[in-house]
Amino acid sequence: MYAIVEIAGQQFKVEKGHEIFTHRLEGDVNAALEFSKVLLVDNEGTISVGAPTVNGASVSVTILEHLKGEKVIIFKKKRRKGYVVKRGHRQSFTKIRIEGIAL
Repeated sequence: MYAIVEIAGQQFKVEKGHEIFTHRLEGDVNAALEFSKVLLVDNEGTISVGAPTVNGASVSVTILEHLKGEKVIIFKKKRRKGYVVKRGHRQSFTKIRIEGIAL
């Protein structure tokens, strides 16, 4: 059984037991969350497609940890003008584990 769920503005294909990284979510480590924006559910060959979401379907997850991604360097330059800007950015992520998919 798998589902396509929208978490923090992104769509993920999830199954029970999978661990995924999403944009930073509110909540403490080991907190349980539930997402109800389920767009599609495949229950052993029976596919339910939502318009826009599947009624009564939800995905329960547990927050494993909050972390930051790799550093990205933003470098801007305009030639012959003396304009140079160098900045860095690290995206905040949350690692979650899928505990179950309910219909």
